[in-house]
Amino acid sequence: MQTDSSFTFVLFGGTGDLSMRKILPALFEAHRAGGMLADSGKIVAVARHATDRGEYIQWVNEHVKPHVSKNGVDESAWASFLERIEFVNIDLGKAEDFVHLRDAIQDLPGIRVFYLATGPSLFVPICHALASVGLNANSRIVLEKPLGYDLKSSNAINDAVGEIFAEEQIYRIDHYLGKEPVQNLLALRFGNALFEPLWRREWVESIQITIAEELGVEARGDFYDNTGALRDMVQNHLLQLLSIVAMEPPHSMDSDSVRDEKLRVLRALKPIDPRDIGKVAVRGQYHSGVIRGTAVPAYATEPGVKPESATETFVALKVEIENWRWAGVPFFLRTGKRLADRVAEIVVNFRAVPHSALGASALRAGANRLVIRLQPNETIRLYCLAKQPGEGMNLASVHLDLAFDQFFREGQMEAYQRLLLDVINGRLALFVRRDEQEAAWRWVEPILNEWKASNKPPKPYASGTWGPAASSAMLAQHGTCWLEEEN
Repeated sequence: MQTDSSFTFVLFGGTGDLSMRKILPALFEAHRAGGMLADSGKIVAVARHATDRGEYIQWVNEHVKPHVSKNGVDESAWASFLERIEFVNIDLGKAEDFVHLRDAIQDLPGIRVFYLATGPSLFVPICHALASVGLNANSRIVLEKPLGYDLKSSNAINDAVGEIFAEEQIYRIDHYLGKEPVQNLLALRFGNALFEPLWRREWVESIQITIAEELGVEARGDFYDNTGALRDMVQNHLLQLLSIVAMEPPHSMDSDSVRDEKLRVLRALKPIDPRDIGKVAVRGQYHSGVIRGTAVPAYATEPGVKPESATETFVALKVEIENWRWAGVPFFLRTGKRLADRVAEIVVNFRAVPHSALGASALRAGANRLVIRLQPNETIRLYCLAKQPGEGMNLASVHLDLAFDQFFREGQMEAYQRLLLDVINGRLALFVRRDEQEAAWRWVEPILNEWKASNKPPKPYASGTWGPAASSAMLAQHGTCWLEEEN
């Protein structure tokens, strides 16, 4: 992925956690690889927590450097990366300060990228301030989630930003779409004749998508208590993954072809009747427990969380898609904090054989399944049954394993690195279009409204477990269970 595209990358929130842990390390990796970033490209950090470039570079050395390359830092590459960085100190709440930004970047070359690594309350004021000094023309703007609290607030932000930037200038980022296994899911489905005939209701019994975290809310208690798992993870990450799993083959991989097919899936999601939410939606909240031998506190005692909070930290859903390919196939989505393991994966459970001459083991659910793991280790495994050595016809589960780090010698590209390069090079396919976002909010909102109206507290679960028992019971009703034994 080499480029000659010159750019000026303006990073709002230049001293924030996201900039420290993800954005600047990703830009460094692209710089270190050579050829991915044009030599003339500049990074302009915008923040209030530094007074000048010297102080900001000191902050980068102290806080960003520990998060870069896992194999150590090439000091020569690090030094040349720092030469790319400029700094502007402005108050994002003061539109008049943006004159200083305009003056600082007006002579810098290439396409201008404005990355808003800030709270969503600043998105619209920043966009208006950019427009007030003429910086919205011939530029691109990247919006981090969460983009709104519900459909109404999401539309309000999109309307305001859309008055200043055209849709093709707006890059709504979802970092899960940049992960290597998600890209390989597209390659697996649309680059091979083997799987596509099986990717439909006749051969697929169910599909699971899990994003599980061991961490709690950490220092984000104030934010998370006003958000919850459904808004934080389901409305974006999980529904985006579902749309890629379930989409029809696009006629090409250009941005609108891919996003058109994803949108068709989101619009085909079966609306959930509020009367059925208790059957198809489980919400939970973690209590104290033990994770990897360490005692961890309950959510209600985390800093910034209201003691009587009813915010969910776990969600499990049964989802159906009303189209020809997937009618009758349940999709089970699950996400939560303080769970038993950190894992993100997609599990495609194929139907059992219609009749077995080899015994009951050939008829069990999940005997044939495809497991696409996104984290922590990125692999694709195809499970099937084979005869055990020895006397008799005893079957055992075996698998074919594609471990990317073993098969491909070159290092894998991190999600943010891929997505930032796509922004610089003007590739929109892996970014969320407004109509996709609206369709996702429209489907999620009835669940949010019903939970709010019911006043029922989330189901408790101990930290270090896989969530409330009701989550497993929901799958048991369909003769299946969550895949939890993989490591």
